[in-house]
Amino acid sequence: MRAVDRRASALAAGIIGVAVVAAVDEIVFHQVLGWHHFYDRSTPAVGLLSDGLLHAAELLALVGGFFWFADLRRRGVLAPRAAWGGFLLGAGAFQVFDGVVDHKVLRLHQIRYGVPLLPYDVFWIAGGAALLLLGAVVLGRARPGTTSG
Repeated sequence: MRAVDRRASALAAGIIGVAVVAAVDEIVFHQVLGWHHFYDRSTPAVGLLSDGLLHAAELLALVGGFFWFADLRRRGVLAPRAAWGGFLLGAGAFQVFDGVVDHKVLRLHQIRYGVPLLPYDVFWIAGGAALLLLGAVVLGRARPGTTSG
């Protein structure tokens, strides 16, 4: 019997959660809908470059997180419930950080232009907060334990 590693499981999956929501944001809102770029306070070329850098960072995080996750699983120390909690916390953390810091504090971009922002901001930030809350509940219910192997 090996002790599962709740902390590493949550952190590895948290990185994956950040990367997945960053990918969804970048693909859906930046590319498909074309609502904004990661950095909209310059030329369209700089905005496109900022999207590419965000995409590269998100892919590196996704690959790194999955390698760490796979290593934990291979060694038999993955704590699945802690991993799910970490994934949800990472997803929510990205979304809240993006909505509060990127949109409101730094004003790097807005969710959309030419429309009232309040409904978009409320939905984006509240959605992230809900993911954070759900992740905290799931992680809180993850019990220390052992795994066979």
